[in-house]
Amino acid sequence: MPAVTLNRQVLAGLSSAVHVPRYDLGAVRPGVVHLGLGNFHRAHMARYTHDLMARRSDALRWGILGAGLLPGDRRMQEALAPQDGLYTLVERSGAAEEVTVIGALAGVIFAGDASAELLRAIDDPAIRIVSLTVTEHGYCLDRATKQLDADHPAIRHDLADPEAPRSAIGILVETYRRRRDAGLPAFTALTCDNIQHNGDVLRDAVLDLAERRDPALADWIRAEAAFPNTMVDRITPVTREAQAAELRARYGIEDRWPVFAESFRQWVIEDRFVAGRPEWEEVGAQFVADVAPYEFMKLRLLNGSHLAVAALGRLAGYHTIDQSMADPAIRALMVALMDRETGPTLPQVPGIDIALYKRTLVERFANTAIEDTVERVNTDAPVNVLVDPLRDRLRADGGIGLLALALAAWFRRIRGEDEEGRPIEIRHPLAATLRERAVAGGPDPAPLLAVRPLFGELGEDPRLRQAVGRWLASLYAVGCRETLRRARQEEGF
Repeated sequence: MPAVTLNRQVLAGLSSAVHVPRYDLGAVRPGVVHLGLGNFHRAHMARYTHDLMARRSDALRWGILGAGLLPGDRRMQEALAPQDGLYTLVERSGAAEEVTVIGALAGVIFAGDASAELLRAIDDPAIRIVSLTVTEHGYCLDRATKQLDADHPAIRHDLADPEAPRSAIGILVETYRRRRDAGLPAFTALTCDNIQHNGDVLRDAVLDLAERRDPALADWIRAEAAFPNTMVDRITPVTREAQAAELRARYGIEDRWPVFAESFRQWVIEDRFVAGRPEWEEVGAQFVADVAPYEFMKLRLLNGSHLAVAALGRLAGYHTIDQSMADPAIRALMVALMDRETGPTLPQVPGIDIALYKRTLVERFANTAIEDTVERVNTDAPVNVLVDPLRDRLRADGGIGLLALALAAWFRRIRGEDEEGRPIEIRHPLAATLRERAVAGGPDPAPLLAVRPLFGELGEDPRLRQAVGRWLASLYAVGCRETLRRARQEEGF
């Protein structure tokens, strides 16, 4: 069918197969500012908010102002502003798909060059939540301690010029300062990033920076603000141009930045807000007193497995996660990893059938409709999702053979070239150091394990060095496929 450029005026004429907002888009008012507007947020929190707006008119006051913080985020504004903040979400499971135009965005702000407009937006008392999906890198943390890294270039800038911050942490501190000085109430800072105890980590980073600026400001934030912990889950790949073209051809929608995601979604939130919140529980979110068991489950079983599959899949020559899962050895390794090593580190998770959850993960990773790339996972998933369970297993004197194999594959990939000598782009804040150590060490993991921001004292543990070294030497000597074959024999999976 002929394609039309997505905006409010064309909604009524779209295909009947496309779900469009049934609420008054003109009545949507910002109540949330979101830092780091990307595919995941638009498939997750914005989807929940859109669904709530369709159920109740008072939810229209919780519209989302999306903000891009990086220079590369200019595309966000260029794509969404001409579309009135609308975008298409395509949710897929096997051959089934649901196509929805999401109307929860109340506007977009590009703050990649300067933060003044963003700061003014958060000054509005109607903004009662500032949420984040900036990845772990965006918190400017020392990776070993999970505390604020005062030597991070963005933090040094924000201390030198605090009223024109660049980092997400600096923006929160400055907007809290402006609220306090104006006699306005604090807002809730709601992180939706894959970090263990993410709200606590965010709070500590904000308070650390505030303390360095003004101890009285830190005391005000500590007393007035809230930083709930959350667990978020939805596999959302980077949008490919071929997918946008398919959307044009099948549904007649010209969308500059559509989102494609799996059908599964989950959101568990600590119910601790200082200025009210949307009733997201009415559309599937779960509010609990303690998120920790749920986030542990997700980080250990989903994120740990994801990175293991992606690292090994990349070395084996696969492009996507589902291709990797079609390899019997990688699929079997994922199952054994969850059953033997990461699963046993979990606490009790209220209301969750862990066996069913693990089976569902295998099905989700194998979903051929998603086409999630191994490079997207290798880039986005922090190595902590392997390091943290390794630390727990060694503390309990448990086996680490499979986790060590996954970490060895990550080490082999971080060298920056595949087994045929073709380059692999490494996108990591420590990329240059990691590649240098990987090249210098080769089959010896000691130089990489000595990178303290990533491994801390764990890197000195001889048990870890021996276990990782065993598999890393095999990856260099005989390659990934033969190493997997040997691992299946030796580890019995």
